[in-house]
Amino acid sequence: MLKKSIYFISILAVFMLFSSYARAEVDGEVQYILNTFLFLVSGFLVMWMAAGFAMLESGMVTSKSVSVICAKNIGLFSIAGIMFWMVGYNLAYGIPEGGYIGKFIPWSDASAVDTGYSDGSDWYFQMVFCATTVSIVSGTLAERIKLWPFFLFAAILAGIIYPIVMGWQWGGGWLAAAGFSDFAGSTLVHSTGGAAALAGAMILGPRLGRFTKKGEPAPVKPFAASSIPLVTLGIFILWLGWFGFNGGSQLAAGTLEDVSSVATIYINTNLAAGGGVLAAATVSRVIGGKTDVVMMLNGAIAGLVGITAEPLTPSPLAAIFIGAIAGVLMYFSTKLLFKMKIDDVVGAIPAHLVAGVWGTLAVPLTNGDVTFGAQFLGTISVVVFVFVVSLIVFQIIKNTVGLRISKEAERLGTDKAEVGVIAYGIRD
Repeated sequence: MLKKSIYFISILAVFMLFSSYARAEVDGEVQYILNTFLFLVSGFLVMWMAAGFAMLESGMVTSKSVSVICAKNIGLFSIAGIMFWMVGYNLAYGIPEGGYIGKFIPWSDASAVDTGYSDGSDWYFQMVFCATTVSIVSGTLAERIKLWPFFLFAAILAGIIYPIVMGWQWGGGWLAAAGFSDFAGSTLVHSTGGAAALAGAMILGPRLGRFTKKGEPAPVKPFAASSIPLVTLGIFILWLGWFGFNGGSQLAAGTLEDVSSVATIYINTNLAAGGGVLAAATVSRVIGGKTDVVMMLNGAIAGLVGITAEPLTPSPLAAIFIGAIAGVLMYFSTKLLFKMKIDDVVGAIPAHLVAGVWGTLAVPLTNGDVTFGAQFLGTISVVVFVFVVSLIVFQIIKNTVGLRISKEAERLGTDKAEVGVIAYGIRD
């Protein structure tokens, strides 16, 4: 009996030994699979945001400029993908530690188990971030920019400008060395897109008749949004996609801590969006006398942008607060743009640039490892660099191939002038 017991225990010990060894061997592979899966699924969600931007912009422009919006959005997504493969990825991730710029070479697969995830999944995930940045610019400049000059700027933004600032922090560049923190891109993505949009709007000027001789916004009707339901659909698509945007930026799902963090990020992301909506609704009601639905919709975007710099460390109440402040700032900065006679068709500058700056500066409020000085340095550096370079690029395009459609084309509408396809049978 004793011999049988010893024999059984020996067999069990050997089994456990080999089981433990086998587990150690597959752990790395399992983590590799789970992390890769997180990148891919999150990337799918962020790609879905391209549809959100297309719907948002299509609804906010007049009905004579909807087809061009569709052309711009599918075009810029295609351009962003190609440019990020050709040069963008390695400009960001080929950067020397603490450096400023990477290498002008195409992406190539360097996957290995010890990297923790498929290199291709990382490329895809980062590429859709790049496309999102370019999408922000599209709506602001709607109804007066030529299609192909916009595509040219999109290529430069996606292939050079965005990857450079992305590499400064996420690629281990000088801002990372300085202690700057931007979890999922309040500044690196959203303020970048907003700063580029601001530069373009200043070079282009407003739509014909958008402001009166006194500098006041013209009556709404000639510039009325073509479809508020379409805008609302776009916002909900963006809201859904944002869970991939922020949740995927955890960059790992191979441990209990990682997946718990992703869940926390989802909660805070959702609460911040809700805070932005309600804050914008309240402010518009108190100040304007009516609950402005467009402000509410952009309040959601502002709240989402605001929490993106740090969606993990805030408490639920803090997330609501961050989103609410973003919504309030969006409202007042929208009014400021009107006073400055800067025509932002979709409100991207307030919702992305302004809210992005706020969200990045707010990180030290909930993350004690980050300093206000580092956040200010990173934010101002990225915004100034992107704005100045974009201003120069837009001016060069304007002086060479031309940037703005003719007055006659603008009166006809960009659908007729640029693509020859009318989006709606009934026109305003």
